[in-house]
Amino acid sequence: MVKGITRQVILVKSPDPKLFEEAIFIVKEEALAREGVSADQVLKEARQAADGYLKQGRAWNRRLERLPGPAWGAAGAVLASLGWALWLFLL
Repeated sequence: MVKGITRQVILVKSPDPKLFEEAIFIVKEEALAREGVSADQVLKEARQAADGYLKQGRAWNRRLERLPGPAWGAAGAVLASLGWALWLFLL
C-alpha cells in the first residue's frame, strides 16, 4: 500500500565522485516553517554534514597510508606464515 506523503529532499553533489555521486537529505517538515530559517541555511547545513562525513573517511585513509610498504609486506608475511602453521600443525 502506498501513501501519498510528500517530503522535501536536498541533493548534495559529492566533491569526490570516486565513491559517491550525491548525498540525499530529507528535510524535517518543521525546519522550513520556523522563522529565520531560509532554504539557503538548510542547504548550507546539508553541505557541511556531507563534507564532515567525507573528511572522516579521508582521515582514516590517511592513517592507513602512513604505514610504509615494507610494513604492509611484513604484516602479510606474518599472517601468511600463521595460516600455513595452523594448517600444517592442526590438520
